[in-house]
Amino acid sequence: MEKAHGTGQAFGRRAVLRSSLAVAGAAALPPLAAAAPAQALSGRPSADWGVQAGDVTTSSGLVWVRSDRRARMVVETSATESFRTVRRWTGPLVGPETDFTGRTALRGLPPGEEIHYRVLLADPDDPRRTGRPVYGTFRTAPALRKDVRFVWSGDLAGQGWGINPDRGGYRIFEQMRRLDPDFFLCSGDNVYADNPIAPSVVLPDGSTWRNVTTEEKSKVAETLAEFRGAFRYNLLDANLRRFNAQVPTVVQWDDHEVHNNWYPGQILDDARYAEKRVDVLSARSLRAFTEYFPVSTHRPDADADGRVYRVLRHGPLLDVFVLDMRTYRNANSPGRQPDDSQGILGARQLRWLKRELSRSRAVWKVIAADMPLGLVVTDGPVNFEAVAQGDPGAPLGRELQIAELLRHIKHQRITGTVWLTADVHYTSAQHYDPARAAFKDFAPFWEFVSGPLNAGGFPAVKLDGTFGPEQPFVRAPATANVPPGQGSQFFGEVAIDAEGGELTVRLRDEDGAVLFTKVLQPGRVGQ
Repeated sequence: MEKAHGTGQAFGRRAVLRSSLAVAGAAALPPLAAAAPAQALSGRPSADWGVQAGDVTTSSGLVWVRSDRRARMVVETSATESFRTVRRWTGPLVGPETDFTGRTALRGLPPGEEIHYRVLLADPDDPRRTGRPVYGTFRTAPALRKDVRFVWSGDLAGQGWGINPDRGGYRIFEQMRRLDPDFFLCSGDNVYADNPIAPSVVLPDGSTWRNVTTEEKSKVAETLAEFRGAFRYNLLDANLRRFNAQVPTVVQWDDHEVHNNWYPGQILDDARYAEKRVDVLSARSLRAFTEYFPVSTHRPDADADGRVYRVLRHGPLLDVFVLDMRTYRNANSPGRQPDDSQGILGARQLRWLKRELSRSRAVWKVIAADMPLGLVVTDGPVNFEAVAQGDPGAPLGRELQIAELLRHIKHQRITGTVWLTADVHYTSAQHYDPARAAFKDFAPFWEFVSGPLNAGGFPAVKLDGTFGPEQPFVRAPATANVPPGQGSQFFGEVAIDAEGGELTVRLRDEDGAVLFTKVLQPGRVGQ
């Protein structure tokens, strides 16, 4: 039986957001907030872009804000929305070097509790002069067994489908917010830096789709300022700002943060770009990515390259392994190599993943992948973009690395692995079983796909039989690039029951309707 997770807290969480909602009242923010020079502004610092929290643990969280000028970031937390008793955190001085964004780490928080916070921006020359506070909430991860609920999806503002005020902007975020999840997993393509947003698009039926647009989003992103503008664009949406103030994020990246189907060392053959070196573009995008999301780049386990992959431990029931299947991959190819140590993860990330999965004591181990395993995603007529390459036989190319990982999971008796992803712009469920597979040295597991959030919907792709996938559910458009609002937008929900440990996956449409449900039992193989 389904439980009304968090319903007792939802009213309080919404009430504390009343100040944030006042800021979020319009679909688009004033043009002044985008880029006015600090010396030209009067009054007090303003945080019109809202707040975000991310990478929340049992005792910590990371809070984000963007100012309209140089300011000192200050965060106050409280156990109640009245803020009668507060704990104060002095954050960084934000300025043009980070595009006026800042993050403050909150540590020593109580586990499994509602944290009310407010962000103030203070004049660096007169700390008594502060702007209007912006409010948010999040729940810390529990130390003991407690119900868990989170949502996931990906792909935002793709194929030229941006914030459409006629349909209420990014409506899907309001549906996800109403579920009151513990966190949101964004499975990549948070922005489409290579997809400009035009003011309007004529639809096949003769009607017009209207977009909110900006100068930076009128072309592909090449400069650091343009990448920053691409990440800033989505925050023009009131639904997203309201969602961010209530739901912490776990964010990963994929190709469209830079360019479609990119890989390290690539030289672009794209006439729209003056800068052809993907390594230059990806470095600029990664800087903007870490500026515009509450993602810690100073973790004790982080590599010197400022890596995105990490594990987030959400109490005894759940660990989330956030992968980066973009930064360390080899070049897209026909995928028929009999030996491929680099693969799609890179050797170092694979070692890390195997080690951390072996160490995990969580009942469920969600592997958050930015690309699917057994869906055949192409890159041109002969190359392949994801893992599978359409050959149903023994593993070749990038499949070899996945086979090594799956073998490790089986031989180390690691239970409770579930794969979640987005990327293909539809929703589906795949069950992988060695009884149907060419490669048989692994334990059965499930993979669930859901998306896009606000992008073109696309037809389903073929399955590759190497790991024996069977697809009991798929919902996808019949034609390519179906705009939002025509049954083409999806998200997924995961609920874990504290008492019995069951994990329930629900695939939902843009309006929140449940399309498919699967209940998984803890410790059971081959379900």
